[in-house]
Amino acid sequence: LTEGNYTDITQQCWYYFVDLMRNVTTSELCEWTVISRPYSELQGCLEFWADRLNYSYPNALAEQYIFQSHHHYFHNCTLEHPVYFDPPEDVLLAMIIAPICLIPFLVTLVIWRSKDGKAQA
Repeated sequence: LTEGNYTDITQQCWYYFVDLMRNVTTSELCEWTVISRPYSELQGCLEFWADRLNYSYPNALAEQYIFQSHHHYFHNCTLEHPVYFDPPEDVLLAMIIAPICLIPFLVTLVIWRSKDGKAQA
């Protein structure tokens, strides 16, 4: 089988995906429970035929169809949950150093209190 066959087959995977997506309304485009089946079908089809024709997966052609699906159908989807970023370096450094500096103080306090307790006994 030639590369042309893989190109033709991936095109059929895409057409099948587009056909499945016809049942999805615009308001449902960002609902994973609705789009997971068509999306998984596309990915599975691309992966199955790549494997069957001894192509590596992911490959450039398969990725092109995945990107195409995102660009065509899912480009207006926003994340339900905010994306968290690392704090600035100075804040991160303070968050790391503060507990480290507290440890010797707390150890000293525990030792001092335990010695004080023995003296009273």
